[in-house]
Amino acid sequence: MQRFSLWLRGKPFVADSMLAALFFVLECVSAPGSQSPWLFVLLGLLLSLPIAFRRRLTVLAAVTALGASLLATTVGAWVGDDRVTHPGQLGLIVMLYTLVAYVGRRPAAIYLVGLVVDSALSIWLLHQEVLTTTAFIALVYALAWITAEFLGARRLYDEEVAARLTVAEYDRDRRAEEAVASERTRIARELHDVVAHAVSVMIVQADGGSYSLPGNPETAQKALRNISSTGRQALAELRRTVALLRTEQTPAEMPQHGTAGLAKVVDMMRDAGLAVELEMTGELDDIRPAVSLGIHRVVQESLTNVLRHAGPTPRAWVSVRRRDDDVLVEVTDNGAGSSTFTQGSGNGLVGMRERVAVLQGNLETGRRPDGSWRVRAQLPLVLED
Repeated sequence: MQRFSLWLRGKPFVADSMLAALFFVLECVSAPGSQSPWLFVLLGLLLSLPIAFRRRLTVLAAVTALGASLLATTVGAWVGDDRVTHPGQLGLIVMLYTLVAYVGRRPAAIYLVGLVVDSALSIWLLHQEVLTTTAFIALVYALAWITAEFLGARRLYDEEVAARLTVAEYDRDRRAEEAVASERTRIARELHDVVAHAVSVMIVQADGGSYSLPGNPETAQKALRNISSTGRQALAELRRTVALLRTEQTPAEMPQHGTAGLAKVVDMMRDAGLAVELEMTGELDDIRPAVSLGIHRVVQESLTNVLRHAGPTPRAWVSVRRRDDDVLVEVTDNGAGSSTFTQGSGNGLVGMRERVAVLQGNLETGRRPDGSWRVRAQLPLVLED
């Protein structure tokens, strides 16, 4: 049963179709008690069918169901079915719930006015008891609205938590990539040290051996043995080091930078609940990969800090402008709750400073007079030797 429930959760149209089918079956069961059973079933179909599309075409389905209810009430009064109600009209409660939970309060309020008109028309034309029917309808619609508010808020909360988890995973992967890159840089330095040291020793020994060969063969032989031993040690160290570098990333696994990468980061932050406005000026896709990666990381780290420390309703403005000699990156938040910004570990700012310093750029961070926090980075397009 649990598996079936989880399967239905992933297929909302199937679940809604089953609910619509249930209402239609109830309509068919109630049809024999009406004055015109086939007309009753047809109206029941019009009432039940929109429920299947309540999450695909929410507004259209809700309006269709309301129109079908008005038609059913009018036809029922015309043919004299004032004692037989349509079970499918309970679907109007489902439609009200759907509008509140998935569309918004304002469309739902307008729809509720239509439901009140439909209920008043039903009480008047079908000669229903006013106080009892009104109290029951008001209670049912109120419960539908409150339930939709609660479950809708819970659904939005779950979506935001999932988006924040996505950001956290992306941040974790990014830090893992940086750790791997740092380790590869260290290995490259070791490789350079091993090769440079070994080759230097071998050159010196070879020169000494060539000078000693005519008059002192033993010294020349010792030099050759040293060259052989040094070469073997260097080769073994070289093989060990290169073995660590043989794992390559495919192009699809490489980080995406440039305008597409910035847009991806901004979209991810928006999904996590951070309102971001992005402005990009100039050609940013033909910049050297190192500078493009630096821009990407500065924006990503800055927005992550805003999301973590800028209060319950964070906003951020990102500006990336390519100028004649450099790229100017500015990330500013709205200042709400930013007093906690500097209470973090500080590793993010340190990492940004180190990255910008490697690119021979300039980084400025701090609070502005209006209380907002700004990160401003200038990254030169060409590195000086």
